[in-house]
Amino acid sequence: MLRTNTCGELTKKDVDKKISLCGWNHARRDHGGVIFVDLRDRYGLTQVVFDPSHNKKVHSVAEHLKREDVLRVSGKVRYRGKGLENPKMHTGEIEIIADDLEIINSSLTPPLEIDDKAEANEEIRLRYRYLDLRRPIMQQRLITRSKVAQSVREYFTSHDFIEIETPILVKSTPEGARDYVVPSRVHNGKFYALPQSPQLYKQILMVAGMDRYFQLARCLRDEDLRADRQPEHTQIDVEMSFVEVSDVHEMIEGLYKQIFKKVLGIELKTPFKKITYDEAMEKYGIDKPDLRFGLELVDVSKAIKGSEFGVFNSILEHNGIVKVIVVPQELGRNELDAWIKFAQEHGAKGLAWMKVTGKDAEGKKSSGHSSSELKLESNIVKFFSAEIQEKILKATKAKAGNTLMFVADKPKIANEVLAKIRLKLGHDLKLIEEHDTKNFSFCWVTDFPLFEWNEDEERWEPAHHMFCMPKKEDLSHLQSDPGKVKCTQYDLVLNGVELGSGSIRINDPKIQEEVMKVIGLSHEQAEKKFGFLLEAFKYGAPVHGGIGIGLDRTVALMLGLHDIREVIAFPKNKAAECPMDGSPNDVEEKQLKELGIKFENVKKK
Repeated sequence: MLRTNTCGELTKKDVDKKISLCGWNHARRDHGGVIFVDLRDRYGLTQVVFDPSHNKKVHSVAEHLKREDVLRVSGKVRYRGKGLENPKMHTGEIEIIADDLEIINSSLTPPLEIDDKAEANEEIRLRYRYLDLRRPIMQQRLITRSKVAQSVREYFTSHDFIEIETPILVKSTPEGARDYVVPSRVHNGKFYALPQSPQLYKQILMVAGMDRYFQLARCLRDEDLRADRQPEHTQIDVEMSFVEVSDVHEMIEGLYKQIFKKVLGIELKTPFKKITYDEAMEKYGIDKPDLRFGLELVDVSKAIKGSEFGVFNSILEHNGIVKVIVVPQELGRNELDAWIKFAQEHGAKGLAWMKVTGKDAEGKKSSGHSSSELKLESNIVKFFSAEIQEKILKATKAKAGNTLMFVADKPKIANEVLAKIRLKLGHDLKLIEEHDTKNFSFCWVTDFPLFEWNEDEERWEPAHHMFCMPKKEDLSHLQSDPGKVKCTQYDLVLNGVELGSGSIRINDPKIQEEVMKVIGLSHEQAEKKFGFLLEAFKYGAPVHGGIGIGLDRTVALMLGLHDIREVIAFPKNKAAECPMDGSPNDVEEKQLKELGIKFENVKKK
């Protein structure tokens, strides 16, 4: 080995040892002719001293060192001296007096700082990712990711799961997002798809009798990018035979309990809270609610019925709803105008408001315990009778000093807008922290609708995917009223982020074909696209269920981050490009000919 120790290892107990260290020149300081170098590797920093009175030849070489030069230093460990220790460093009590110095490789001046004090812009970080990854914070993030992955494997192996790899070159099937496709050289004109998930293969593994399967699967989806989405991501993929929903929940709760204990030293409370999809939409306007704070939404459609406010009445007459969020403080006119603009930018036609005021007999502000002591003030209050105002106060449980913000629209739009308002209020009012690494609020969202109506195409499509088993009590509605059908889908949510989704799967080919029929797939189309799965079911498929969980999202949230690129070694930018290696790139004409591909009418930038 070129080194005897790492740069984060030596302490006072190693004084007088002769050692060799290897690493990068993190910083160089010249103090009156004596040169100090902080030598860095993944494990930490060690101070090295080049003293001309100790070794003039080595000192002369050290005079020309540049940042990020790769060095091998040999010498003796010595105590820094009382008052000279650096308590912030594990190696802060000692230093190395250099006897020998080898410059293994010299470095150009780095285009970004290799420390955590200043962060370069995103394009520079991705262009020089190998330098960005030298930063201690980035190395710690990848170390955390590695620990999580190891904990996942350890947990499932200890519970009799088999780790099985599923194919990367698969058949293209409609599963939601667009496929990345790979042309076949052997079969010109035909394509493989890269897997969006191992969904069909893990179900077939259950038919194959594997009973309990897991893998850290690479999933690839050609979709628009955002902070928590990449063209390729890693999924903790799990499937189990002969289980019910509660069995899967219990297994995954145990997994997270172990991960958080081993990696962060945090004891999670289980079981996680469970709320239905309908409850989540009613209270939070979204199926991935952040439960770290309150501010629940209130539907006041019934309470305001009979008012003289035409805007609300028109919405209600067209099957819309009126929902309210109660802001626990009084907002000024400028603040209200800003919220109105925010609501409109996110799809609402407008936002109405009312302030809650009130005084008791002694002239003090009401405690809010009795709505009769309270009043509503707004430019629209005149359209609401005293009786309706009383109903609004009772429904919202508002107190003096609160502000009510109303959104009236179709249920989907009203919920979406108020969900965004609620989350922004959570941050603005400091009810949640931006980079929270202490408060982890898990929940299961259950009983999702199996189908959703596509208004543009006027057809039913899967709300999640078509392999979720419908609830037994809803099977009779499959053809007559698909919108009523609930399924066994469940989502795992952490701090308002969907970590994963799963379900008990359809294992009956007849039910599977019925579901495919609802979304417009004929028997012939179903056979063409999913024939291998349907055929497998005919040979005895067990009841089975599982889940796919985002490893990247899990690690990011554990570290208080929302951008999964911060925990992926080599991510793509927002244009799905890698500035470091230049992908995607052109290929040679010869290769295209071998694949039977010819481009026509392709505009070059």
